[in-house]
Amino acid sequence: MFTASQKRKENIAEYLLYMWQIEDIIRANNLDIEKIKENVINRYTNLSEAQRKELTEWYESLIDMMRREGVEKSGHLQINNNTLSSLVALHQSLLKDPRFADYTALFYKTLPYIVELRSKAGEQKVGEIETCFNALYGMLMMRLQQKTISQETMDAIAQISRFIATLAHDFQLDEQDKLFNNNDQ
Repeated sequence: MFTASQKRKENIAEYLLYMWQIEDIIRANNLDIEKIKENVINRYTNLSEAQRKELTEWYESLIDMMRREGVEKSGHLQINNNTLSSLVALHQSLLKDPRFADYTALFYKTLPYIVELRSKAGEQKVGEIETCFNALYGMLMMRLQQKTISQETMDAIAQISRFIATLAHDFQLDEQDKLFNNNDQ
């Protein structure tokens, strides 16, 4: 919760990936708050009792949302889908605006990787931005599992990372009303 709040302020892409990881942590603990306390919350040794209580309540609210939204086994919470939708809307706005030619060029440089990833997705076709996030999250999971990663995959992830970092930066500027109102663009 504390990390999520900080990431939300600083980098929307890191926030979204973090929240997807939290969903998976909750699933790995069978949506059981006692297991989450034991395996996650109790590992934070520097928390005050008030912070520990706040973190527990945050996990409980996420568990409740996951149950109500039917994403106990897979999928994402609506709050995370809304964040992704906001990024998609900004992406579409940037592509349509001639002032953001550099962004558009970066997107088209990334597009072949996106197309390749989407071709491997099978039945589960998702949009370009979600495809990028799926790739980044998949890379995170591979690293956590210490799996070998090919150079080709590393190159693709590096390009996708640059693109998503730019989108996240633009998102932050947009939230501060500094993106479309800036005449320097």
